[in-house]
Amino acid sequence: MENLSPEHIVTIVTIIVAGAAIVIGTMIPTWVEGQSAVKAIEGMARQPDAAPQLRTAMLIALALLETASIYVLLVVLVLLFANPLVTRFFGG
Repeated sequence: MENLSPEHIVTIVTIIVAGAAIVIGTMIPTWVEGQSAVKAIEGMARQPDAAPQLRTAMLIALALLETASIYVLLVVLVLLFANPLVTRFFGG
């Protein structure tokens, strides 16, 4: 470990943090999407007349929830392929 330069250590830590972030950052929105779908389907089962409105609201909610996963993916890809930490701390 003492043979590693600071740039390599920052890169290794970034890769580990990016892996944890993609796991947690996609697991939580996926779980919430599932809960949203379950509640909407339960509402449709209780009141079939309101099914079109519930379906529309559910699809909008799922689209908004999915953006959280997309933002996490975007941040992780930036950290992995255009790591701003190396240039900020070590000047490139």
